[in-house]
Amino acid sequence: MSRPAATRPRLGLAIRRGLLCRCPNCGRGRLLAGYLKQVEACSVCGEPFGHLRSDDAAPWLTILFVGHVTVPLALFVESHTDWPDWVSKTVWPGFALLLALFVLPRARCLFLSAIWATRGPGSEKD
Repeated sequence: MSRPAATRPRLGLAIRRGLLCRCPNCGRGRLLAGYLKQVEACSVCGEPFGHLRSDDAAPWLTILFVGHVTVPLALFVESHTDWPDWVSKTVWPGFALLLALFVLPRARCLFLSAIWATRGPGSEKD
């Protein structure tokens, strides 16, 4: 069941809960059923989430974040070390891949939480 409008958490709290991949409403239920598959409703409070869609926002944010972290870090490290080329060609793509895999579900939950908190209608409502 959805809470009355007066007791819904504020946007900041909902986003913090979303970054932890938790229900933005109660903070206890999971927002994802798998790596990226969202739940239809919270298993704790029953808040529906199946109608919300973040579409391409999460991959966009992931690419933006990973690029802005990896490139400056790689430039800094490469200017201060004398690694062989094969090490650099292994470390930085691997780092970017692991960071992207870590950030992507959190970005999805962030957008789902923001859409829910701002009362976005979602794309799947009849």
